[in-house]
Amino acid sequence: MPIDPDKALAAPATSVELAWSPKDVQLYHLGLGAGVPATDPAELAYVYEKGLKVLPTFAVVAGGALGFSLFENPGIDIQLVNILHGGQSITVHRAIPAAGQATATARVTDIWDKGKAAVIRTESVIADADGPIWTNHSQIFVRGEGGFGGERGPSAVDSTPDREPDHVVEVKTLEQLALIYRLSGDWNPLHADPEFAAMAGFDRPILHGLCSYGITCKAVVDTVLGGDVARVTEYSTRFAGIFFPGETMRVKMWDDGAGRVDVVSTSAERDDAVVLANTVLTYKV
Repeated sequence: MPIDPDKALAAPATSVELAWSPKDVQLYHLGLGAGVPATDPAELAYVYEKGLKVLPTFAVVAGGALGFSLFENPGIDIQLVNILHGGQSITVHRAIPAAGQATATARVTDIWDKGKAAVIRTESVIADADGPIWTNHSQIFVRGEGGFGGERGPSAVDSTPDREPDHVVEVKTLEQLALIYRLSGDWNPLHADPEFAAMAGFDRPILHGLCSYGITCKAVVDTVLGGDVARVTEYSTRFAGIFFPGETMRVKMWDDGAGRVDVVSTSAERDDAVVLANTVLTYKV
């Protein structure tokens, strides 16, 4: 069987050393479409080394944070073409510096049986000499690998308030955005190679889910938190649909005023087809 849950869950945690610089932060932010307008001080803060700030979602790529590979984990033998990112969450223990060195310790924490697919949940704790900086949790959806008799796992619950959103922001993306974003370390050909995308069932390359994740986070931080990235404490989402580079991301926000923003992101050009759902950002009041 390609996935052996007992073996995968019993495997020891793996560690990898990370290092990142302001250039890495700037490139990541450019890969989200930051820097428009180019003379706007609020946008320059994301892409210019003078007073450079770091979005919490930089955590998913910092210093090769994507280096933990399920393909090397004991008990897991899967094909790249069969995987999709199902969900992501970040817990920020303290502000992420624009330059740093740290150790990422990663392990598989859960494997759920969804019938026709399996979901693999991983945890990565990133720490330096002063302790944890952030924790990543990822859920990887593997098509065709379910049916092994395991637990189904939790079901997503829609917590979106039943009222009009407090804020709606539209972000027009570049057609080449995925080609920029992948330079931060996510080299999956699904986001660049039309032939590979066709093998996966798409008529053209799609945007990285984690890029949509970052675009949405930036929209919330800029709109609700006045650009104060240090106020974010946790940010989670479920990747509910695809997004094509060049489309407009419509980000709808419900702020309870007490430290929580519920968010839904959609494609404006495709009748508000949902891209990110069950999205919650918590912040310091």
